[in-house]
Amino acid sequence: MTRVLALLELLQTHPGLTGAQLSDRLGTDVRTVRRYAARLRELGIPVESDRGRFGGYRLARGYRMPPLMLTNEEALVVMLGLLAGERLGMGTTAPAGAGALAKIERVLPDPLRAPLAAMRDTLSFTTNTVLAQTPEAGVLLTLAQACRSGHTVGLRYRSWHQEHTERDVDPYGVVFHSGCWYLVGHDHLRDGLRTFRIDRITSATTGAATFTAPDDFDPVTHLTASLAQTPAPWQVEVLIEGPIEDIARRLPRTIVTLTATPTGVLMRAQAAQLDSVARLLASLEWPFTIHSPDQLRQSLKDLTRQLTAAAERPLGDTPK
Repeated sequence: MTRVLALLELLQTHPGLTGAQLSDRLGTDVRTVRRYAARLRELGIPVESDRGRFGGYRLARGYRMPPLMLTNEEALVVMLGLLAGERLGMGTTAPAGAGALAKIERVLPDPLRAPLAAMRDTLSFTTNTVLAQTPEAGVLLTLAQACRSGHTVGLRYRSWHQEHTERDVDPYGVVFHSGCWYLVGHDHLRDGLRTFRIDRITSATTGAATFTAPDDFDPVTHLTASLAQTPAPWQVEVLIEGPIEDIARRLPRTIVTLTATPTGVLMRAQAAQLDSVARLLASLEWPFTIHSPDQLRQSLKDLTRQLTAAAERPLGDTPK
Protein backbone atom coordinates (compact mmCIF):
# COMPACT_ATOMS: atom_id res chain seq x y z
CA MET A 1 0.00 0.00 0.00
CA THR A 2 2.94 2.34 0.64
CA ARG A 3 4.06 2.19 -3.00
CA VAL A 4 0.48 2.65 -4.19
CA LEU A 5 0.37 5.93 -2.29
CA ALA A 6 3.82 6.80 -3.62
CA LEU A 7 2.39 6.39 -7.13
CA LEU A 8 -0.49 8.66 -6.21
CA GLU A 9 1.96 11.30 -5.00
CA LEU A 10 3.88 11.09 -8.29
CA LEU A 11 0.67 11.44 -10.30
CA GLN A 12 -0.19 14.61 -8.40
CA THR A 13 3.24 16.20 -8.73
CA HIS A 14 4.38 14.83 -12.12
CA PRO A 15 1.34 14.11 -14.30
CA GLY A 16 2.10 12.42 -17.61
CA LEU A 17 5.00 10.23 -16.50
CA THR A 18 5.21 7.05 -18.56
CA GLY A 19 4.98 3.58 -17.10
CA ALA A 20 8.72 3.14 -17.51
CA GLN A 21 9.48 6.41 -15.76
CA LEU A 22 7.12 5.56 -12.89
CA SER A 23 8.59 2.08 -12.53
CA ASP A 24 12.10 3.57 -12.27
CA ARG A 25 11.03 5.99 -9.55
CA LEU A 26 9.12 3.34 -7.61
CA GLY A 27 11.78 0.69 -7.98
CA THR A 28 9.48 -1.82 -9.65
CA ASP A 29 8.41 -2.91 -13.15
CA VAL A 30 5.84 -1.53 -15.60
CA ARG A 31 3.39 -4.37 -14.97
CA THR A 32 3.38 -3.57 -11.26
CA VAL A 33 2.76 0.10 -12.04
CA ARG A 34 -0.35 -0.92 -13.99
CA ARG A 35 -1.48 -2.98 -11.00
CA TYR A 36 -0.94 -0.03 -8.64
CA ALA A 37 -2.95 2.23 -10.96
CA ALA A 38 -5.77 -0.33 -10.97
CA ARG A 39 -5.67 -0.38 -7.16
CA LEU A 40 -6.08 3.39 -7.07
CA ARG A 41 -9.09 3.14 -9.37
CA GLU A 42 -10.61 0.55 -7.00
CA LEU A 43 -10.24 3.13 -4.22
CA GLY A 44 -12.27 5.62 -6.27
CA ILE A 45 -9.36 7.69 -7.59
CA PRO A 46 -9.72 8.31 -11.36
CA VAL A 47 -6.34 7.43 -12.86
CA GLU A 48 -6.16 7.90 -16.64
CA SER A 49 -3.56 6.37 -18.94
CA ASP A 50 -2.69 7.08 -22.56
CA ARG A 51 -1.76 4.12 -24.71
CA GLY A 52 1.22 4.08 -27.00
CA ARG A 53 4.96 4.41 -26.77
CA PHE A 54 4.81 7.86 -25.20
CA GLY A 55 1.63 7.32 -23.23
CA GLY A 56 1.60 8.34 -19.60
CA TYR A 57 -0.47 8.29 -16.42
CA ARG A 58 -2.33 11.20 -14.85
CA LEU A 59 -5.30 11.96 -12.62
CA ALA A 60 -8.56 12.88 -14.36
CA ARG A 61 -8.78 16.56 -15.27
CA GLY A 62 -10.46 18.60 -12.55
CA TYR A 63 -10.07 15.86 -9.92
CA ARG A 64 -9.02 17.14 -6.50
CA MET A 65 -7.59 14.83 -3.89
CA PRO A 66 -9.16 14.77 -0.42
CA PRO A 67 -7.06 16.60 2.16
CA LEU A 68 -5.94 13.33 3.76
CA MET A 69 -4.69 10.07 2.30
CA LEU A 70 -3.50 7.35 4.67
CA THR A 71 -2.42 3.75 4.37
CA ASN A 72 -4.36 1.13 6.34
CA GLU A 73 -1.66 1.11 9.00
CA GLU A 74 -1.44 4.91 9.20
CA ALA A 75 -5.21 5.31 9.48
CA LEU A 76 -5.35 2.63 12.19
CA VAL A 77 -2.60 4.36 14.17
CA VAL A 78 -4.39 7.72 13.98
CA MET A 79 -7.73 6.24 15.01
CA LEU A 80 -6.26 4.24 17.91
CA GLY A 81 -4.40 7.36 19.04
CA LEU A 82 -7.63 9.37 19.16
CA LEU A 83 -9.50 6.63 21.02
CA ALA A 84 -6.67 6.00 23.49
CA GLY A 85 -6.24 9.73 24.06
CA GLU A 86 -9.91 10.01 24.96
CA ARG A 87 -9.63 7.01 27.30
CA LEU A 88 -6.56 8.47 29.05
CA GLY A 89 -8.13 11.92 29.33
CA MET A 90 -5.52 13.53 27.07
CA GLY A 91 -8.03 15.48 24.97
CA THR A 92 -8.56 19.21 25.22
CA THR A 93 -12.28 19.57 24.55
CA ALA A 94 -14.70 16.68 24.11
CA PRO A 95 -15.95 17.59 20.61
CA ALA A 96 -12.41 17.91 19.23
CA GLY A 97 -11.54 14.20 19.29
CA ALA A 98 -14.92 13.14 17.94
CA GLY A 99 -14.78 15.79 15.22
CA ALA A 100 -11.26 14.75 14.15
CA LEU A 101 -12.28 11.11 13.97
CA ALA A 102 -15.39 11.97 11.94
CA LYS A 103 -13.35 14.03 9.45
CA ILE A 104 -10.80 11.27 9.00
CA GLU A 105 -13.52 8.71 8.36
CA ARG A 106 -15.27 11.02 5.92
CA VAL A 107 -12.28 11.43 3.61
CA LEU A 108 -11.17 7.80 3.63
CA PRO A 109 -12.21 5.55 0.72
CA ASP A 110 -14.96 3.02 1.44
CA PRO A 111 -12.68 -0.07 1.43
CA LEU A 112 -10.68 1.50 4.26
CA ARG A 113 -13.49 3.27 6.11
CA ALA A 114 -15.51 0.10 6.82
CA PRO A 115 -12.83 -1.92 8.70
CA LEU A 116 -11.79 1.12 10.71
CA ALA A 117 -15.39 1.77 11.72
CA ALA A 118 -15.60 -1.87 12.81
CA MET A 119 -12.50 -1.43 14.96
CA ARG A 120 -13.90 1.76 16.50
CA ASP A 121 -17.21 0.09 17.35
CA THR A 122 -15.76 -3.15 18.74
CA LEU A 123 -12.63 -1.95 20.56
CA SER A 124 -12.74 -2.34 24.35
CA PHE A 125 -10.36 -1.23 27.11
CA THR A 126 -9.54 -2.92 30.39
CA THR A 127 -8.96 0.43 32.10
CA ASN A 128 -11.62 2.92 33.04
CA THR A 129 -11.88 6.25 31.28
CA VAL A 130 -9.95 8.98 33.07
CA LEU A 131 -12.12 11.93 34.01
CA ALA A 132 -9.52 14.53 33.12
CA GLN A 133 -9.46 18.27 33.60
CA THR A 134 -9.22 19.52 30.02
CA PRO A 135 -7.12 22.61 29.26
CA GLU A 136 -7.80 25.18 26.58
CA ALA A 137 -6.26 24.07 23.30
CA GLY A 138 -4.88 27.55 22.61
CA VAL A 139 -3.18 27.69 26.02
CA LEU A 140 -1.68 24.23 25.57
CA LEU A 141 -0.28 25.03 22.12
CA THR A 142 1.13 28.40 23.28
CA LEU A 143 2.95 26.72 26.16
CA ALA A 144 4.36 23.99 23.93
CA GLN A 145 5.70 26.52 21.43
CA ALA A 146 7.19 28.66 24.20
CA CYS A 147 8.93 25.60 25.69
CA ARG A 148 10.55 24.80 22.35
CA SER A 149 11.49 28.38 21.42
CA GLY A 150 12.66 29.36 24.91
CA HIS A 151 10.35 32.34 25.35
CA THR A 152 8.90 33.53 28.65
CA VAL A 153 5.11 33.42 28.88
CA GLY A 154 2.72 35.63 30.81
CA LEU A 155 0.13 33.56 32.68
CA ARG A 156 -3.16 34.32 34.31
CA TYR A 157 -3.54 31.55 36.87
CA ARG A 158 -6.32 30.40 39.19
CA SER A 159 -5.19 28.43 42.24
CA TRP A 160 -7.12 25.56 43.82
CA HIS A 161 -8.65 27.98 46.35
CA GLN A 162 -9.71 30.37 43.55
CA GLU A 163 -6.96 32.95 44.00
CA HIS A 164 -6.24 34.74 40.71
CA THR A 165 -2.68 35.88 39.93
CA GLU A 166 -0.68 37.13 36.96
CA ARG A 167 2.92 35.99 36.57
CA ASP A 168 5.75 35.46 34.09
CA VAL A 169 7.06 31.92 33.75
CA ASP A 170 9.98 30.35 31.88
CA PRO A 171 8.32 27.13 30.66
CA TYR A 172 10.66 24.14 30.83
CA GLY A 173 8.19 21.43 29.81
CA VAL A 174 4.61 20.21 29.51
CA VAL A 175 3.73 16.90 31.21
CA PHE A 176 0.55 14.82 31.11
CA HIS A 177 0.06 12.74 34.26
CA SER A 178 -2.93 10.82 35.65
CA GLY A 179 -5.54 12.76 33.73
CA CYS A 180 -4.05 16.22 34.22
CA TRP A 181 -1.81 18.49 32.15
CA TYR A 182 1.00 20.27 34.00
CA LEU A 183 3.46 23.05 33.17
CA VAL A 184 6.87 22.95 34.86
CA GLY A 185 9.03 26.05 34.83
CA HIS A 186 10.68 28.93 36.63
CA ASP A 187 8.11 31.24 38.18
CA HIS A 188 9.32 34.86 38.24
CA LEU A 189 6.67 35.81 40.80
CA ARG A 190 7.95 33.28 43.38
CA ASP A 191 11.52 33.19 41.98
CA GLY A 192 11.69 29.42 41.89
CA LEU A 193 10.68 26.21 40.18
CA ARG A 194 6.92 25.70 40.19
CA THR A 195 4.37 23.28 38.78
CA PHE A 196 1.09 24.60 37.37
CA ARG A 197 -2.08 22.78 36.44
CA ILE A 198 -2.69 23.85 32.85
CA ASP A 199 -6.48 23.62 33.18
CA ARG A 200 -6.18 26.44 35.76
CA ILE A 201 -4.31 28.71 33.36
CA THR A 202 -6.96 31.07 31.99
CA SER A 203 -4.62 32.71 29.45
CA ALA A 204 -1.04 32.39 28.20
CA THR A 205 0.78 35.04 26.18
CA THR A 206 4.23 34.59 24.66
CA GLY A 207 6.58 37.42 25.61
CA ALA A 208 9.70 38.84 23.99
CA ALA A 209 12.08 37.74 26.76
CA THR A 210 13.99 34.52 26.26
CA PHE A 211 15.54 32.00 28.64
CA THR A 212 17.71 28.89 28.66
CA ALA A 213 16.49 25.88 30.61
CA PRO A 214 18.97 24.26 33.05
CA ASP A 215 21.13 21.54 31.54
CA ASP A 216 19.71 18.02 31.89
CA PHE A 217 16.51 19.30 33.51
CA ASP A 218 13.82 16.61 33.34
CA PRO A 219 10.24 17.97 33.74
CA VAL A 220 8.84 14.48 34.44
CA THR A 221 11.31 13.83 37.26
CA HIS A 222 10.59 17.22 38.82
CA LEU A 223 6.82 16.77 38.55
CA THR A 224 6.74 13.29 40.07
CA ALA A 225 9.06 14.34 42.87
CA SER A 226 6.97 17.41 43.69
CA LEU A 227 3.75 15.39 43.69
CA ALA A 228 5.36 12.85 46.02
CA GLN A 229 6.12 15.66 48.47
CA THR A 230 2.60 17.08 48.54
CA PRO A 231 1.67 17.59 52.22
CA ALA A 232 -0.34 14.74 53.75
CA PRO A 233 -1.27 13.68 57.31
CA TRP A 234 1.32 10.88 57.57
CA GLN A 235 5.07 11.20 56.97
CA VAL A 236 6.34 7.71 56.17
CA GLU A 237 9.96 6.52 56.30
CA VAL A 238 10.85 2.87 55.63
CA LEU A 239 14.20 1.16 54.96
CA ILE A 240 13.92 -1.49 52.24
CA GLU A 241 16.68 -4.12 51.86
CA GLY A 242 16.80 -4.47 48.09
CA PRO A 243 18.34 -3.08 44.90
CA ILE A 244 17.22 0.48 44.24
CA GLU A 245 16.72 -0.14 40.50
CA ASP A 246 14.24 -2.97 41.13
CA ILE A 247 12.50 -1.13 43.96
CA ALA A 248 12.09 1.96 41.77
CA ARG A 249 10.29 -0.13 39.15
CA ARG A 250 7.81 -1.38 41.76
CA LEU A 251 7.01 1.86 43.56
CA PRO A 252 5.30 4.82 41.84
CA ARG A 253 7.56 7.86 41.68
CA THR A 254 4.54 10.09 42.25
CA ILE A 255 4.06 8.87 45.82
CA VAL A 256 7.54 7.96 47.08
CA THR A 257 11.13 9.20 46.99
CA LEU A 258 13.97 6.67 47.18
CA THR A 259 17.49 7.23 48.51
CA ALA A 260 20.29 4.65 48.42
CA THR A 261 22.04 4.15 51.79
CA PRO A 262 24.78 1.71 52.96
CA THR A 263 22.12 -0.48 54.62
CA GLY A 264 19.39 -0.37 51.96
CA VAL A 265 17.01 1.98 50.19
CA LEU A 266 15.31 4.65 52.28
CA MET A 267 11.73 5.19 51.11
CA ARG A 268 10.01 8.41 52.09
CA ALA A 269 6.36 9.17 51.36
CA GLN A 270 3.47 11.30 52.49
CA ALA A 271 0.22 9.40 52.81
CA ALA A 272 -3.39 10.24 53.50
CA GLN A 273 -4.08 6.68 54.76
CA LEU A 274 -1.62 4.23 56.28
CA ASP A 275 -3.52 1.13 55.20
CA SER A 276 -2.67 1.92 51.57
CA VAL A 277 1.04 2.15 52.50
CA ALA A 278 0.75 -1.19 54.30
CA ARG A 279 -0.66 -2.84 51.17
CA LEU A 280 2.10 -1.29 49.08
CA LEU A 281 4.82 -2.61 51.39
CA ALA A 282 3.20 -6.04 51.57
CA SER A 283 3.45 -6.32 47.80
CA LEU A 284 7.25 -6.05 47.92
CA GLU A 285 9.52 -9.09 47.96
CA TRP A 286 12.28 -7.54 50.08
CA PRO A 287 12.57 -7.22 53.88
CA PHE A 288 11.93 -3.76 55.27
CA THR A 289 12.12 -1.86 58.55
CA ILE A 290 9.65 0.85 59.55
CA HIS A 291 11.30 4.01 60.84
CA SER A 292 8.12 6.08 61.11
CA PRO A 293 5.33 6.38 61.95
CA ASP A 294 4.75 3.68 64.57
CA GLN A 295 1.07 3.55 63.56
CA LEU A 296 2.17 1.94 60.27
CA ARG A 297 3.12 -1.19 62.23
CA GLN A 298 -0.47 -1.55 63.42
CA SER A 299 -1.75 -1.10 59.86
CA LEU A 300 0.52 -3.97 58.75
CA LYS A 301 -0.74 -6.15 61.61
CA ASP A 302 -4.34 -5.42 60.64
CA LEU A 303 -3.57 -6.34 57.03
CA THR A 304 -1.88 -9.56 58.20
CA ARG A 305 -5.00 -10.58 60.14
CA GLN A 306 -7.20 -9.89 57.11
CA LEU A 307 -4.98 -12.00 54.85
CA THR A 308 -4.74 -14.82 57.40
CA ALA A 309 -8.51 -14.89 57.79
CA ALA A 310 -8.95 -15.04 54.04
CA ALA A 311 -6.41 -17.87 53.73
CA GLU A 312 -8.11 -19.92 56.47
CA ARG A 313 -11.69 -19.38 55.31
CA PRO A 314 -13.32 -22.74 54.36
CA LEU A 315 -14.57 -23.25 50.83
CA GLY A 316 -18.13 -21.98 50.46
CA ASP A 317 -17.97 -19.85 53.59
CA THR A 318 -19.30 -16.40 52.76
CA PRO A 319 -17.40 -13.55 54.47
CA LYS A 320 -19.52 -11.40 56.77
